[in-house]
Amino acid sequence: MPSVPRRTGRRTYAFLASAAGLATAGALVAALPADAHENHHPHRPGRYQDVQLLSFNDLHGNLEPPSGSSGRVTELQPDGTTKTIDAGGVEYLATHLRNAREGHPYSVTAAGGDLVGASPLLSGLFHDEPTVEALNKLDLDVTSVGNHEFDEGARELARLQNGGCHPKDGCYTDQEFRGADFPYLAANVQDDKTGNPVLKPYWVWKKNGVKIGFIGVTLEGTPGVVSAEGVKGLTFKDETETINKYAKVLQRQGVQSIVALVHEGGYPASGSYNYDCDSPGAGDGISGPIVDIAKHVTPAVDALVTGHTHQAYVCTVPDPSGRPRMVTSASSFGRLYTDTTLTYDRRTGDIVRTAVNSANHVVTRDVPKARDLTDLIGKWNTLAAPIGNRPIGYISGDIGNTGTESPMGDLVADAQLAYGRELDPKTSLALMNPGGVRAGLTYAAKGAEGDGVVTYAEGFTVQPFSNTVNLVDLTGAQLIQALKEQVSGSNEAAPRILQPSAGLTYTLDLTKSGADRVVTDTIRLNGAPIDPTATYRVAMNAFLAGGGDGFPSLGQGKNPLVGTDDLAALVKYLTANSSASSPLAPPATNRITITK
Repeated sequence: MPSVPRRTGRRTYAFLASAAGLATAGALVAALPADAHENHHPHRPGRYQDVQLLSFNDLHGNLEPPSGSSGRVTELQPDGTTKTIDAGGVEYLATHLRNAREGHPYSVTAAGGDLVGASPLLSGLFHDEPTVEALNKLDLDVTSVGNHEFDEGARELARLQNGGCHPKDGCYTDQEFRGADFPYLAANVQDDKTGNPVLKPYWVWKKNGVKIGFIGVTLEGTPGVVSAEGVKGLTFKDETETINKYAKVLQRQGVQSIVALVHEGGYPASGSYNYDCDSPGAGDGISGPIVDIAKHVTPAVDALVTGHTHQAYVCTVPDPSGRPRMVTSASSFGRLYTDTTLTYDRRTGDIVRTAVNSANHVVTRDVPKARDLTDLIGKWNTLAAPIGNRPIGYISGDIGNTGTESPMGDLVADAQLAYGRELDPKTSLALMNPGGVRAGLTYAAKGAEGDGVVTYAEGFTVQPFSNTVNLVDLTGAQLIQALKEQVSGSNEAAPRILQPSAGLTYTLDLTKSGADRVVTDTIRLNGAPIDPTATYRVAMNAFLAGGGDGFPSLGQGKNPLVGTDDLAALVKYLTANSSASSPLAPPATNRITITK
């Protein structure tokens, strides 16, 4: 098959028949001048030009339709009830985007980061090359980096941008990986050696005199949610200060219309994608870090496309001058996309902010699949099948990954404890960060493997990060403090409850506040109180062992021992503790007692 040449110029979009979408809309309503869309000179453009901005975020390599709750969105009905809609899959996303572009010759597509990383096996097994290829076919124009773009470090991110075979695993096909046709923007990620951004800080979209600048940033707290090795040699700058800095740079270059792509997000007051975010008042329908960012980003920025929290919202938040400004997010996993209209004033070169309107649309699965994306998925599935279809264990029922203490979280912790005891019989317990448990295991067969069979692909979906399992020595006092860090410090507002291995028990009292929510005198290991002066050998992944997710006490461990990757530990545990005749039952989730 001949190689596909890299694009050298602006693409020409292919338009398909339009399809009505399910949407939630927000608008900044005010009147334009009476002649806003009149063209008194038919042979040259009019003063005002509508530009379509299509956007999405947090795809996480979900090329195939996500399963379970990850593949559904909730829709608010006129009578106040809700219903769920199956959504997602790049074959459908491609069709929806192509349909949306029909009749919009001025259309640009942007993303808010985390397009790769924590991906299902179909993409993750191949270092997310399949996802970059899919994004090229989706005609993505530009994206910010997210924290997951740094899972394998800045050098691997540069390879995704520029192409080339993987330095360790080589080429997967007879063609060299050609990289992304779109720029990754990393304005606030500084290379410590050069002092410069590791990738482009901004990019300008141009068409027939219309110019819109895009600035891309990820959350300043990326080092706290990525392994230390992934961010080695990098500094992550403040999001707001960085955006404001490069907005001035763009303005000096004559670019007055600016969109910020921010991989940081918020939390709407409803889980329904079409909730009216502005109904209580401007900005009141959303909380979280993006609100503070939006309130302080320079008024020169006309809209913010956000992500990271996997939430859906179309909101207005006032800028520093008090003017409302659109802030959007399209959930995650390719289930939604946002369609925003930016009205460009050719006389000023700026966006008429009062004319901005935006809507989230569901990527429904009732449209034809895009054949080129189907072919791409088939190609990579053929390569992945021999590995992914291999049985690794058997279960007697669904093992979910939701809840304060989840069955899947307990199972992963148990697997790491068992593996830790192989490395060192003195290993006492294991702790697993909940964000690292990306999915559960379902009893019903997803393919031809049969009900109750766990395949390698399913295990990979649970633990796709390739973290190592590390052993460290912690004092009892450090262990108690680590448990209190679940609900205090940086985790106080949004607790991160570590998943405990069997034998570790305690009470979580939600009627109290801060660190007091972990009741110290209830913490037990195999029925015995934790001795603050004793030393405990603890198994955890490399991310936690580096103090990630706001657990500095776990980063203080002594006598580290680095083992195999966490997925291998899970595979080993499932293989050793289950069979077709004796499947593994879901853990009972009785290790943490919750008082409300």
